[in-house]
Amino acid sequence: RESERIDVSWDVDCETEDTFLYASIRNVSALGIFVQTREPLEVGTEVMLRFSLPGSDAAFALKGAVQWINPVRVLDNRNPGMGILFVDITADDRERLVHAVRTIAYVHDRSN
Repeated sequence: RESERIDVSWDVDCETEDTFLYASIRNVSALGIFVQTREPLEVGTEVMLRFSLPGSDAAFALKGAVQWINPVRVLDNRNPGMGILFVDITADDRERLVHAVRTIAYVHDRSN
């Protein structure tokens, strides 16, 4: 992996031209997120992601593209969803996101 992933549980709104999906972010990195959903979008789908960090008023509105999916399988998949890569993220938004990820990683490491 190019970037450290941190486990989280954040709400996210995923919107395409014809779909609106309310889901949960299960992990985040500086490059993208994993969205847990039983209805993953097709690989290549561009999506607008809207989420806020817990305890923060500053919301993110980031464009992403579905890179891979983990489809629902009745017996052996307890983590269905999709990996989304951030696309056209501004330097300011990436810096805010990296700062948030590092803060969460620091707090997580200190609690273990």
